[in-house]
Amino acid sequence: MSTVRIDAHQHFIDYASGDYPWIDDRHGALKRPFMPADLKPLLDSMSFNGSIAVQARQSLHETEWLLSLADEFDFVYGVVGWVDLCSPAVSAQLERFGAHPKLKGIRHVIQDEPDDRFMLRDDFLHGLSLLGRYGLTYDLLIHERHLPNAAALTQMFPEQKFVLDHLAKPRIMEGKGQLDSWRSGIQELAKSPNVYCKLSGMVTEADWEHWRVEDFVPYLDTVFEAFGPDRLMIGSDWPVCTVSRDYRAVMNVVITYINQLPTEIQDRILGGNCARFYNIDEM
Repeated sequence: MSTVRIDAHQHFIDYASGDYPWIDDRHGALKRPFMPADLKPLLDSMSFNGSIAVQARQSLHETEWLLSLADEFDFVYGVVGWVDLCSPAVSAQLERFGAHPKLKGIRHVIQDEPDDRFMLRDDFLHGLSLLGRYGLTYDLLIHERHLPNAAALTQMFPEQKFVLDHLAKPRIMEGKGQLDSWRSGIQELAKSPNVYCKLSGMVTEADWEHWRVEDFVPYLDTVFEAFGPDRLMIGSDWPVCTVSRDYRAVMNVVITYINQLPTEIQDRILGGNCARFYNIDEM
């Protein structure tokens, strides 16, 4: 598609339903609905054309609901939904949603699984193996400790497209002393050319109130070196990011970092790579 700006990672929240266990008191600002009408002015203010809506609940209802919003609001270019990849019924679940043109990928909240090898279980691997039939990508939501298993997983499925959410949540608040182990995991994962990385979720891994743009430079340097400019995409993680700063401040972390790069590279990171990864047609 032509030059387009896409927020590659945001959520909608129907908080009245009360089924968001991760929204605790520390995330009190999120205890209300966040809907497309709230996001659209923020996208417009930054000259972004559209977004990718990512699941925030692990239910089939969540996938159905996000697709209904994408049908209603053209600027929601795609949905990363949820199906139970470990279920014997996974084929039926994928059949139910797989033909929807705006379903672009699937995500499971691996970071919350008590078993660090969850992603290497036979039932999970079977479910993941079915995504290619529907042209679906897979979002990796993991912590640093999961990176070795994620590297093994992505090497098992060289034809499957993966994207790493939030840089695997490096412990930015702890400072540069913990960089080395995270960096080595990122470098190993990035060796698989079918893996992309979202430049998202960093502000909530830093000191929410006192972070500076410079705090993120070592992490951005690492993923730029590891993945290269053709496998990176900007994402806000809105509205989760708002527990720290507003939408503009969060997006400007990456925009400021890439400001001195050639325009064509900026265009890829701000939308082109996302459109290619999620197979987004001209909107």
